[in-house]
Amino acid sequence: MLITYDIHELVPYINWPYFHFAWQVKQQDEKLRLHQEAETLLTQWEERYHAYALFELFEAHSDGDDIVISSSFRIPCLRQQQGEPPYLCLSDFISPLTSKLGIFATSADMALETDFDADPYQKMMAQLLADRLAEAAAERMHEQVRKEYWGYAKDEQLTIPEMLVEKFQGIRPAVGYPSLPDTSLNFVLDELIDMKQIGIRLTESGAMKPHASVSGLMIAHPQARYFNLGKIGEDQLQDYARRRGLPVEVCRKFLAANL
Repeated sequence: MLITYDIHELVPYINWPYFHFAWQVKQQDEKLRLHQEAETLLTQWEERYHAYALFELFEAHSDGDDIVISSSFRIPCLRQQQGEPPYLCLSDFISPLTSKLGIFATSADMALETDFDADPYQKMMAQLLADRLAEAAAERMHEQVRKEYWGYAKDEQLTIPEMLVEKFQGIRPAVGYPSLPDTSLNFVLDELIDMKQIGIRLTESGAMKPHASVSGLMIAHPQARYFNLGKIGEDQLQDYARRRGLPVEVCRKFLAANL
């Protein structure tokens, strides 16, 4: 399913504190000035730029620390090894018998990365707003999936501020974030949903272009929660490489921050 969003549809879903944090401003009057300037730009961009969401729902089951989709695709996950138990893995929230899994990607128009090259300030503003639009598209899409397309929370009555602090059922772990840190998993997701449909291409490491893009999983389990994978050991790295079907040294590069 591919959805094109007009900017005005996404503005209510923008998580503004992340925008302010990216500018590293602390004074309230400066935050207000940036916010007003950003909203003016977003109004001007209406109809000129868009954001996009792409998702599919798959029958899935867990097999140890893997999430299996049909007989052809496995999404190897990693389990926490440090701290206090329980030691979580995303596959814990998928039934070993039969379940569902959502795969998604969102992006903002690539032109937002190139149309403002002549002005460093406007380029920075456009990049940060594009990032927010891609995240807002993920928020809006996930709401539609929960209430309509998947429908596991069709009676959900959350305000947008409640959504932005993740009071909804289930989780939306993004590739490259603490519970799913290996960006090369984007190659697996790309095979499943064909990200080029919304203009996303992958670098050699699995990073997405345009930069203002988000990809990941949608998990509906009521007890599903986010966690920080933390550090993993050499034994787990080798096991993960085996499950990915990649050389250990390649996976070592992908997971360098977690070793």
